[in-house]
Amino acid sequence: MAFWLECLTSFKRLHFKMRLKLTHLGRIVGITVSLASCLTLIKTVEAVKKEDFKTCSQSGFCRRNRAYADDALAQPSFKSPYIILKDSVKLGDSKVYAEVKNTETDVLLTLDLFILQDNTARIRINEKNPIKPRYDDHAQFTIANQLIDSSVHKTSRAKDGVITILLDNTNKRKVIITSEPLRIEFIVDEKPIVSLNDRGFFNFEHLRTKESHKPKMVEKTNDEGAIELVEAESEKDLWEESFKTWTDPKPNGPESFGLDVSFHGFSHVYGIPEHSSSLSLKETKGGEGSYDEPYRLYNTDVFEYAADTPMSLYGAVPFMVAHQKDMSAGVFFMNPAETWIDIVKTKPEQKNTAQKAFSFGKKVEDTKSTQTHWMTEAGVLDLFVFLGPSTKDILRQYHAITGTPSMPQMFAIGYHQSRWNYINQRDVLEVDSQFDKHDIPYDVIWLDIEYTDEKKYFTWDIPKFPDAIKMEEELEHKGRKLVTIIDPHIKRDDNYHICQTAKDNGYFVQQPSGGDYEAWCWPGQSSWVDFSSPAAREWWKSEFGFDKFKGTRENVHIWNDMNEPSVFNGPEITMQKEMIHYGKWEHRVLHNLYSVLTHYSTAEGIKERTKVAQRPFVLSRGFYAGTQRYGPIWTGDNMVDWESLYYTNPMILSNSIAGISFSGADVPGFFGNPSPELLVRWYQAAVFQPFFRGHAHIDTKRREPYLLDEPYRSITRASLRERYALLPYWYTLFFEAHKTGVPMMRPMFMEFPEDEALFTTEDQFMLGSGMLVKPVTSEGTFAAEIYFPGDQPWYDTQTFEKIQHNGYKTVEAPIEKVPAYYRGGHIIPRRERARRSTSGMKLDPFTLVIALDNKGQAHGELYLDDGETYDFESGAYVRTQFIYNNGVLTSKNLHEDPSSDAATKYAASIKDVRIERIRLLGVEQPEHIHVVHPDATRTPVSFEYSVATGYLTIKDPKTLVSQGGWRIEIQ
Repeated sequence: MAFWLECLTSFKRLHFKMRLKLTHLGRIVGITVSLASCLTLIKTVEAVKKEDFKTCSQSGFCRRNRAYADDALAQPSFKSPYIILKDSVKLGDSKVYAEVKNTETDVLLTLDLFILQDNTARIRINEKNPIKPRYDDHAQFTIANQLIDSSVHKTSRAKDGVITILLDNTNKRKVIITSEPLRIEFIVDEKPIVSLNDRGFFNFEHLRTKESHKPKMVEKTNDEGAIELVEAESEKDLWEESFKTWTDPKPNGPESFGLDVSFHGFSHVYGIPEHSSSLSLKETKGGEGSYDEPYRLYNTDVFEYAADTPMSLYGAVPFMVAHQKDMSAGVFFMNPAETWIDIVKTKPEQKNTAQKAFSFGKKVEDTKSTQTHWMTEAGVLDLFVFLGPSTKDILRQYHAITGTPSMPQMFAIGYHQSRWNYINQRDVLEVDSQFDKHDIPYDVIWLDIEYTDEKKYFTWDIPKFPDAIKMEEELEHKGRKLVTIIDPHIKRDDNYHICQTAKDNGYFVQQPSGGDYEAWCWPGQSSWVDFSSPAAREWWKSEFGFDKFKGTRENVHIWNDMNEPSVFNGPEITMQKEMIHYGKWEHRVLHNLYSVLTHYSTAEGIKERTKVAQRPFVLSRGFYAGTQRYGPIWTGDNMVDWESLYYTNPMILSNSIAGISFSGADVPGFFGNPSPELLVRWYQAAVFQPFFRGHAHIDTKRREPYLLDEPYRSITRASLRERYALLPYWYTLFFEAHKTGVPMMRPMFMEFPEDEALFTTEDQFMLGSGMLVKPVTSEGTFAAEIYFPGDQPWYDTQTFEKIQHNGYKTVEAPIEKVPAYYRGGHIIPRRERARRSTSGMKLDPFTLVIALDNKGQAHGELYLDDGETYDFESGAYVRTQFIYNNGVLTSKNLHEDPSSDAATKYAASIKDVRIERIRLLGVEQPEHIHVVHPDATRTPVSFEYSVATGYLTIKDPKTLVSQGGWRIEIQ
C-alpha cells in the first residue's frame, strides 16, 4: 500500500507533484492504481477544507450546551436549576466546600472554592457520586508548582445562604457565592469583575448508563395537528455520534459541562490560542465583523489553514485575559478535552429579569462587558480566576500555576535554516558553507522526515547520510547545531526496534477492544506512543541516548511535529476519541494534553543524555497549557502570502499572552514561493519575533537568503545581522520571561494599559518594554502609520531620529527598512560585531543604546550566563542594571548572591568582556566625558556627536560588564 499512502496522504495534505516517488505506482497489493487516478486525487487538493472539521452544530456536546444557553436567554424568567444545599456548606480559612443540587435531576455535585496566594482563586465542580471517576489526572502534568492557600480576612454566611469572603481588611476585594441559583462573583472596589453562572448557562452532564437514562420529552404537533411527546433535540447523539464516515461510540454517554464566565466592564478579551484570528477576540454569535462559530480548542493538523477564523489549529490553551483601562482579570479553564468558547459583548442592561435581580444593587459602569460561554466535552470543571490587577500580574499569577517558560540556550534565539528537505549530507554542508561565503549568520540547520530510513524515527538513511557524526562535527566546528525531526507515530515494522519494543511492552495507545491502535501517517501504517504512560515516557526518554540514537552527538537537537496527534485517516485528521490510554482513559478526555506529554518526554530525553545537563532545544507543533516549560512552538503550515504575514503578529501575540511566549512562524511561509519583496518583509518582521526559522515545503523553490538577487540579499543579510546584534537584549528578555512569565513580544496595551486606542492594536507591538516595532505586512507599501503612545520620545533604531509625538504618525518604510523605535527612558544592550553564529559572540564586547526620556533619564538590564547549561540556577550568571541620570551612567549588580562561588567563577570567565561603545540618544553635545573607575581614578574618553540627529557616540570606555562600581560622567 506504499504508493496509495503516498498519494492519499502526502498528495492530499501537501501538494506533492507527480515527480515525487512515482516509482511506487505498482506497490498496492491486489490493486492497480493508474496515474490518472492519482492525478484526479491531486486536483482535489485545495486550501483548508473546512468540511473536514466539525462546526459546533456537528459536535453533540457543543450543540447541546449552546442550545441550553439559547433556551435560557429566550425565557425572561429563566432560573438556573443548580442550587447550593445550605446544610452542606463548610467554611474554612481559605476554602469553601458545598454540595450543589441539580433540581431537575436531583444529581449532587461538589463545589470546592480555594483562595490562593497572589489574587488567585480556584473553583472545582465534580459529581459527588459518579458511577465511575471523571478524568482529573491531567492536573499532575499541568500544575507545575505547589498551590499555596491564602488566609482570608473574614468569611460569613447570611440567612439567605449568600456566602461572602473578604480577601483583605480593606473590604475592597471579596468573593460572593449565591446559593439559589448557584452564582459566584468576584468583586473589586465594590464593582463586579468576574462572575460565574450569572446568565445561568451552567450545565453539568452527569455520568449515567444508557439503561438508566431518562430522555427529555417535549411536546410537538404532528402532521395530523395532534400534540404528542417526542424526544428533545438535546437527546440526539448522546450515545453515538457520527461525522462524515466515522462513528464515535461514546461508551460513557453524555459527560460534558458548560459554564458562562462574564467579565464586567471589559470590552476586550485575549488569549485562548491557537487561532489565525485577531488579537482582541471577536464575538461569535453573528453580526457585523463577528464570527458565527465559537472559538474551538482542539489540537488539529489543519492543511493550509485559513486566516481570520475561530477554527482550531495545532495548539489549545484555555486561558483568557480581559483588560480595561484600570484593571485586568483572567481565567484558566484547566481541562485538556475539546472545548468551545462563545463570546458576546453587551451593555450591562442587557439582562433578563432573573439576572437583574442578582446584581445586588452593585454599581456597574455603562460600558460593554464581555460574556463568555465555555463548553467542554468531559472531565472535571477546574477553573482558576486571576484578579491581577495588571496584565503582567495576571501572567505572573498564571505562570505560578503552570510554570514559567524554560530558559533557552543562546543558539536557540538565533536564526534557524530549514526546509523539507535537505536531501543528503553533502547538501547540508553545502548550505552551511554558502551562508559563510555570503557572510550571513545562522545557528541551526534542520532535517525533516526524509533523513530517516523509510520514515523510521531514530534511524538514518545511510546512503544519504553515510557519516552523520562527521557532518555534525563540521557544523560544531563553526559553533552550529543540527535539528532532526522525531514524530510520535511509529512505523509498524517488526524489524524496526522502536516499534518492536513498544509493541512488546504495551507502550502504544490501545484500541477499545484491545491491541495497538493503528492508522496512517508519514511512514504508512503506524501506531502512536502513549505518553500518558509513565513507563512509555521513561522508555522514550532513554531512546535519545547517544548509545541508542546512533549518529547523534551533543549538537543535535529535536523537532516534534505531528503531535496533535495528526492521523491522516482519522476523523478531523486526528485520533478517534474512543482510543484508550494508560489508566483506561479515553483519548477524548486528554486529547489536547498529548502534545505536551510528547514535548516533555523528548525534552527530558535530551536533557538526560549528557552527564552535565544541557538545556534542551525541542520544537513542538502541538501545545497546551504548560508547554512553555519545555521549549518553543511555531504556528504551523502557513501560506506564502501577505495575509499570512499579517496574521503572524496577532497569532504570536495571542500565544504570548496565553503563556506560550517562545513562538514564531515559518519564514516566509511554508506553502508557495514568495516574491523577493514578501520574503524581505517577512524576514524583517521575524527579527523581532521570538522564534526565527526559515522553513519551506518540499515542492517550493530553494529560497535560502544567499540565493536572493541584489538588493534583496543584502537587505535580508542586514535583517539577520540586526537579529544577532539584538541577542543580548533578547536573552535578557527571555530571562525576564523565565522569572516572571512576562513575554518578550508584547501587545501594546501591556506596556500602555491606560491607552484605550491600543486595546485592539495588533499590527504593531512592543519588544520588551524598550522597543516598538511595526512590521510592513502589505505589498507595495513603503510608508507606515504608527501609533506612538505616551508622552516620552521615541528614537528610530536606524537613524536615531527623535520622534516626540503622541498618536498616529506616518513614517517612511522603504524596502530596506522595518519601522522600529527605541522607547525614551530605556537602555538596550547590543553586540554589533558580525559573527557567523552565536558561539563566536560569547566574549564580544557590548554596545549600549541609551534612549533618554524627557527628563534625561534611562535604565535597562543585561543578563548573561554560559548560554548552555543549568549552572545559572546555582548562581553562575551576571545580571547588571544600567542607570543614566543627571549626565551620569552607573551600573548596579542585581545578582541575588554576587559573592557565591558560582557567581564569582562565572564573572571571572568573562572578566575581560567590556562595553566598547555607548550611543546616547536625545542628548546635547558635551564638552568632556570621563570614566570614573572603581578605584576612583578618572580617564577621559573620546566621543563623536551628530548635530543633525542629536546623538552621541562614546568610544570604548573600557568598562567591564562583570564589574560594578564604575560610572561615566558626561559634562
